[in-house]
Amino acid sequence: MADRVPLVDYLVLSEDPRLVARECERCAARFFDRRNACASCGATTFRGVDIPRTGTLVTYTIVSVAPPGVAVPFVAAVVDCGGTAVRGNLVNVAPDPGRLTPGMELRLTTVSVGTDGAGTEAVGYGFEPA
Repeated sequence: MADRVPLVDYLVLSEDPRLVARECERCAARFFDRRNACASCGATTFRGVDIPRTGTLVTYTIVSVAPPGVAVPFVAAVVDCGGTAVRGNLVNVAPDPGRLTPGMELRLTTVSVGTDGAGTEAVGYGFEPA
């Protein structure tokens, strides 16, 4: 099997892929990017926490204009995963407002972003209907 690398460092590729947030040890605010200090309280210590793999659609937009090479239309969304807001694209669902409903159940999935000349696959994440 070819090597696989996550597109973002908070995506853990395993038999059961998952997202890991950085949680402030003082106020429990969660972030997916690297932080030197908490944007909510200023604390400087964090712990990694697994984010639930399922959630509900909070809001979305259908993107119809994107840079060259990015297929449109696609659905960009905010998903509530056990109280943590996660931004990601919806996959395996038509970009049609008639098929997208706030509150719909979703689950985390991985998507191939591409493979380089050495055979290493870049893997991202998205959410699909549960």
